Amino acid sequence: MIERIIRWMPQLLNGARTTIIITIISVSIGLVLAVFLALGKMSKHKILSAPCSAYIFFFRGTPLLMQIYFIYFGLPQLNPALTIRSAFVAALIAYVLNTAAYLAENIRAGIQSIDKGQFEAAKALGLTYGQTMRLVIIPQTVRRLIPPVGNEFIMVLKDVSLVAIIGLTDLTKVTRAISSSSATALVYIPAMILYLIITAFFTFIFNKLENKYSVYQ
Repeated sequence: MIERIIRWMPQLLNGARTTIIITIISVSIGLVLAVFLALGKMSKHKILSAPCSAYIFFFRGTPLLMQIYFIYFGLPQLNPALTIRSAFVAALIAYVLNTAAYLAENIRAGIQSIDKGQFEAAKALGLTYGQTMRLVIIPQTVRRLIPPVGNEFIMVLKDVSLVAIIGLTDLTKVTRAISSSSATALVYIPAMILYLIITAFFTFIFNKLENKYSVYQ
């Protein structure tokens, strides 16, 4: 058994690297996009709030699996110019768009949890809406966002296993390939341990950030 695990480990680690890369990039870019979506949805102008609300509703209301399928297989049928030849890029786009929708709701809730008196105080000081958000509200919201962003990160980490459907070699696909070629399900043991190690590592990081910066202590 130990010899098998040693033999499988290079492939498993390579798949784990893909899983981690997609997760980090997706959550990082998704978080930036989520800020604009949240602010747009909260806007009093329908021209901003309507499309942002529709975006969030769509990506939260449809399965991630279908979104991946559509981006990789469906877009080329709508227009050949929309073809995404790289499975990695297609997966990133799907996860960024999906993650942004979920994080946008977290950000909106975080902003709305700030005492309204701070908005009034900033207005009394002569700050514009943009300055109020940038200098007063957003910095406080960031501290409240650490726990939900950490949860979303772990969820994405596990959901990346769906990329196997478009042929991307992540940890799950590698595990299934090894299981098929070696006719044994024992490879799932080191694979699950790897997932646990990765999850534990990032959970530790977010817990450290939460203990240092979060308002929920």
